[in-house]
Amino acid sequence: MSISGKTAIVTGSNSGIGLGVARELARAGAAVVLNSFTDREEDHALADGLAREFGIAARYIQADMSKAEECRALVDRAGGCDILVNNAGIQHVAPIPEFPVEKWDAILAINLSSAFHTTAAALPGMRDRGWGRVINIASAHGLTASPYKAAYVAAKHGVVGLTKVTALETAEEPITANAICPGYVLTPLVEAQIPDTMKEYGMGREEVIRNVMLQRQPSKEFATVEQIGGTALYLCSEAAAQVTGTTISIDGGWTAL
Repeated sequence: MSISGKTAIVTGSNSGIGLGVARELARAGAAVVLNSFTDREEDHALADGLAREFGIAARYIQADMSKAEECRALVDRAGGCDILVNNAGIQHVAPIPEFPVEKWDAILAINLSSAFHTTAAALPGMRDRGWGRVINIASAHGLTASPYKAAYVAAKHGVVGLTKVTALETAEEPITANAICPGYVLTPLVEAQIPDTMKEYGMGREEVIRNVMLQRQPSKEFATVEQIGGTALYLCSEAAAQVTGTTISIDGGWTAL
């Protein structure tokens, strides 16, 4: 399918899932706006690389997703947004009594509030152009829970709720809002954790992946960034025009348990 002529903003997209989604949208012809909180030469080089590889317009815009005004300014600076992919996120693990207040505030701001602010900024333009897609990258933790992840689980459940409200408010318009809920995804960050986890448990690579990292993922296989990107692309298609307000799990059966 082609989404040529559409502009996609993907937050938190200089690596991992966000970059994977941006690549798939660029492959289908969309102009893409990459984003993160850094402003390095390599960030801008990523956008230049996508432009050359897929023959599309691409640029990188620095914005701190923990700040409401920067979230909204990102949409304005992009000069238009047909496809909004809210992907930016951080994590911290600790029991509730010891959970640092500043970590709670940061996770809620970046994982949840940023999606509200970008959506609020993007919807008027989508309405003016008569078409739009809001795709929120939630998590299996938006549908279930794990101990020691209070802020992340709360934020991702909030993202699912925000998605439903967005869908209801746009239900009679050619705009959809959906949440993708990945389980464990093989990103460069996860890949880098494998050697240390092998040492910690005294296990080989495949054993530590299957029995430790993917303990809760019944397929015992990581999802890939390409699979997340392909699902986002489907949500942009005409086939998904009546898919709105829902969650799509890409978790190897995790939430089926």
